[in-house]
Amino acid sequence: MGRSLLLWSLLALSACATTSGATTEDAKPADDKKVAAAETKGDAKAEAPKKLFERLGGKPAVEAVIDDFLGRVAGDESINSGFAVGHVPRLRQRLVELVCAATGGPCTYSGRDMQTAHAGMKITNAQFDSLVGHLVATLDKFKVPSQEKGELLGLLGPMRGSIVEE
Repeated sequence: MGRSLLLWSLLALSACATTSGATTEDAKPADDKKVAAAETKGDAKAEAPKKLFERLGGKPAVEAVIDDFLGRVAGDESINSGFAVGHVPRLRQRLVELVCAATGGPCTYSGRDMQTAHAGMKITNAQFDSLVGHLVATLDKFKVPSQEKGELLGLLGPMRGSIVEE
């Protein structure tokens, strides 16, 4: 599963990467580039790519994913002991805020940083991998497209170092 997370993270990073190679725009004379830029300037807002939050379906979709994910985690005895001591409604709210904010939504994350929030929980790499597996299963259940799934996992995956204490 660790390889799977790494693969998803790499896919997400490569999907978000920009290329520095020449394009047909580069071959145009400078004046033509200015004209082309001026012509498309008014259309820039209409053609701006949607944020991941919007492509995922907004807050109702994020909440549905978090609810399903928490249900899966609650049913997994190998990882749910760390969450049994937590306040589940507050945990749900923080997860919704975290995903909403991380994906470009209007939410503000009001929780503690990942390292502080998970200190002393002794979360292992295997448990983290199980959590990722449950998240992937949830995203698959909701038929989240590969690109959006990869982007989301790419945003959340780097938190491993702040969560795992192994």
